[in-house]
Amino acid sequence: MKVLESWLLSYLLNSLWQLPLLFAAGWLAARALRSAGDVAEHRVWVCVLLLQSILPATSALPRGWLPALFTWISNTRHTGEAHVSVVMGAGTGLGTLPLPGGVLAAIAIAYAAAIAYFAARFIWRWKNLSGLRREAVSLPLAGEARLCWAQCCARFGIDNASIAISSRIFGPLTIGFFRRLVLLPARFSAQIPGDISAGLPPGDLYAAIAHELAHLRRNDFLKNLVYELFSLPVSYHPMLWLTRERIMETREMICDRMAAEVSGRNEYARSLLRLASVMVNGVPARIPHTIGIFDANAFERRVMKLAKKQDEIRGARRFAVVLACVVFGLATGASAIALSMHIDAPSTAATDTASHHGPLNVSADAMAGNRISGSNPKYPAAAKKAGIEGTVVLSAMIGKDGLVEELTVVSGPKELQQPSLDAVRDWIYKPFLLNGDPIEVKTTINVIYSLARK
Repeated sequence: MKVLESWLLSYLLNSLWQLPLLFAAGWLAARALRSAGDVAEHRVWVCVLLLQSILPATSALPRGWLPALFTWISNTRHTGEAHVSVVMGAGTGLGTLPLPGGVLAAIAIAYAAAIAYFAARFIWRWKNLSGLRREAVSLPLAGEARLCWAQCCARFGIDNASIAISSRIFGPLTIGFFRRLVLLPARFSAQIPGDISAGLPPGDLYAAIAHELAHLRRNDFLKNLVYELFSLPVSYHPMLWLTRERIMETREMICDRMAAEVSGRNEYARSLLRLASVMVNGVPARIPHTIGIFDANAFERRVMKLAKKQDEIRGARRFAVVLACVVFGLATGASAIALSMHIDAPSTAATDTASHHGPLNVSADAMAGNRISGSNPKYPAAAKKAGIEGTVVLSAMIGKDGLVEELTVVSGPKELQQPSLDAVRDWIYKPFLLNGDPIEVKTTINVIYSLARK
């Protein structure tokens, strides 16, 4: 239970500062890629959302996993070399942050309650879609409206969608991924069944349908659900909300461009303005999980982008900009992982008694960030020549002053034991505190000797 509690709190702590960092990096990358087109900008924000959900979870991994990964990569890229690494549990980082057990439990309960709320809201919204679909009235098309629907479906390669009207919505939208449905507001029909073109100019109807079918072509409804589920653990964070807004904004601009290719850029922009004026008196009821033409709050930017000539960068310049953004993103992610913090729940011995006699058994995870000096062992030349490798496990007693008082070998190749003892014996740690007082602790240290593979 304490391990789960500690991981949850580490996830929460890291998400507090990692999400703003990733959003700032995404904003810079999106600005740099804006001239590369809407698709590139949209992909940046999707990557930001995925990283905002993934990176805090790295606090559950051993702190030495990143250096170990680099060591493994180095071993696979070089021949004739030997490497020595030390794993004391969860590895390096900004360190561990010990908190009293009661505080840990309270924060964990509050976080779990918040996530439970967002999960329940997601389920409730999903169930509401069934009611929206059930109450929608199928719309038989005739005349120019039917021709418009057929042309748009053929243009986007959609053959399994239907169209209906609903009094619960104020703008066109799409729902479903198996039974895909385009919903139009009741006012579009102008109370005339069978031919909605009588209540809406053909160009505006064409624009609305083309935009919604562009969403279907991109499977935006399904993608939106996946993004919401994936980001559920950090759904409390305001920076995630901003990231979602950027995803919606760029998604709408992509569909605007796709629809404009069907109906013409200038005509589509004028239709978009007329559609907005038709629905200006409507109340934008929140229909969760749906995908609609007026989802994003960047209507002005969308219209201006349609009105001006697009000069997207291409060729070597585009490749250079994308590559620079990828490198920048990788550097940001690596920095976020390297600086991750960990919360360690107090051990049973520390919480069950106010006074402690004798050395306290402390996990390797808790001691990982306490080493402040000392070099890693050297690989013996004779062992290297003989091809001897493996892990030497040491049991250490750390004194109140942070010095290694006792050091014994638990297991490992004999040829590698002595250099491990010689190096670790000179290490110095920060004193481990219990109730504010330094105490002696016992811990384990793994010294890994590895040879490069030819």
